[in-house]
Amino acid sequence: MAGYKLGRITSDIKITLSELLREIKDPRISKLLSIVKVDVSGDLSYATVYVSAIEGFEATVASVKALKGAAGFLRRELGARLKLRKVPELRFVADDSIEQSANISKIIDSFKEENENEK
Repeated sequence: MAGYKLGRITSDIKITLSELLREIKDPRISKLLSIVKVDVSGDLSYATVYVSAIEGFEATVASVKALKGAAGFLRRELGARLKLRKVPELRFVADDSIEQSANISKIIDSFKEENENEK
């Protein structure tokens, strides 16, 4: 499969899953959950979805457990919305990149405040 087609399918899956996550009414899934990255295998058998929650890594892990239970529903909806011949099996992985980004931002802000106070 050509690289551009795989990239297009990957971005379509990411956008559609983001829409589906907003529609799910499961209280175990964080409302501030975002999809960081999607990796689709070359033969479209598997899609690894990296998700992260703003509330922290514990909320992300809890959401991933709930998403693993809803993987069949999400796969069916994905197939219906994207009209793919072969819908990949979804694998969800907890990622703490948003939390790390927030911590880095706090560190940078504290350095800015220290520099302003020294002037």
